[in-house]
Amino acid sequence: MRDLFDKIYADKGPLGKWADMAEGYFVFPKLEGPISNRMKFQGKEVITWSINDYLGLANRPEVRKVDAEAAAEYGSAYPMGARMMSGHTDLHEQLQNELAAFVKKEATYLLNFGYQGMVSTIDALVSKDDVIVYDVDAHACIIDGVRLHAGKRFTYRHNDMESIDKNLMRATKMAEKTGGGILLISEGVFGMRGEQGRLKEIVALKKKYNFRLFVDDAHGFGTLGKTGAGAGEEQGVQADIDVYFATFAKSMASTGAFIAADQEIIDYLKYNLRSQMFAKSLQMQLVVGALKRLDMLRTMPELKEKLWENVNALQNGLKDRGFDIGTTQSCVTPVYLKGSIPEAMALVKDLRENHGVFCSIVVYPVIPKGLILLRLIPTASHTLEDVAETLEAFSAIREKLESGVYKRLTAAMAAEMGE
Repeated sequence: MRDLFDKIYADKGPLGKWADMAEGYFVFPKLEGPISNRMKFQGKEVITWSINDYLGLANRPEVRKVDAEAAAEYGSAYPMGARMMSGHTDLHEQLQNELAAFVKKEATYLLNFGYQGMVSTIDALVSKDDVIVYDVDAHACIIDGVRLHAGKRFTYRHNDMESIDKNLMRATKMAEKTGGGILLISEGVFGMRGEQGRLKEIVALKKKYNFRLFVDDAHGFGTLGKTGAGAGEEQGVQADIDVYFATFAKSMASTGAFIAADQEIIDYLKYNLRSQMFAKSLQMQLVVGALKRLDMLRTMPELKEKLWENVNALQNGLKDRGFDIGTTQSCVTPVYLKGSIPEAMALVKDLRENHGVFCSIVVYPVIPKGLILLRLIPTASHTLEDVAETLEAFSAIREKLESGVYKRLTAAMAAEMGE
């Protein structure tokens, strides 16, 4: 028998193996200063394109004031205990009612965290006889929720309607054998590529197959749709989404999440969501803060308008310069380049040190070998000046990448290290 930790000593994992050279700079970087379009990284001001503060609420004075007043009144402990036992309040109910009205559902239920809530909701919705059908590019929280499922699950090719149809057919045959039902899970907006889930086409398949639709709309809530109610509203099928999920961590610039559905479904979930039944209630200061943020989403359409002014300026500017931004249909702005992992690291260092631009970098194994994905998140707090500077920076680093500057640089560094 081997020691449990032997595997850890031998293999740090696909990302962990880069820790010695990457940690503190490429991963686990420390951005400092107020959350904004420009922050500090290692003492230098950078344009920050990695903050999911879509509507720019994080540092607005009126939001900070409400947060501070709520913290002073309630502290960080109140209410104590789980919602079912001693942690339920009128303000929790008020926030749930206002969220339900905003996303046009009968009822909602608050969740302490988005990731935890998604995992627990999937677990509560299905039993061993049920079948899950989900997008192969689904977020990690969905994948972890599916892992808990004791029954059958099928993945379909990303946003591929032919694959969805095929897997719903397989799921139907399986469910007929087990006597269970089918849960199809999609994202409203896929956070890496920026593509919207094909919700309208998926809903149309309800005429052919008997399934329920669960949508994770973390990136769509507050940014898409006429009122900001998300991808379902944007595509005209909000009423056909059976269970709707969104987080406060992005457009609401806070912590927490919620699920929305028909009243009977929410009544069932709130008595069966293990992550909420056995966890402390969402802190009152966060509930009060969320009420303020939701009110701003409802009453200040100019926030979303400014967001999309910046999104369009950035995405159109990149396309005009010949950059590949995939098929994004949201604020998420991926930029695809060709190169190795060492080249990617040199490129990002150049962006941060010499151009003052900070964005997230994604490489293999998250995406195929030979590709570099630079992921930008425009917000309402960015300016057109930020966009112009970033476009110039991207043109400069692409030229170096294509001319081999980064390859030669990384080769020279490797030679110096004796590799």
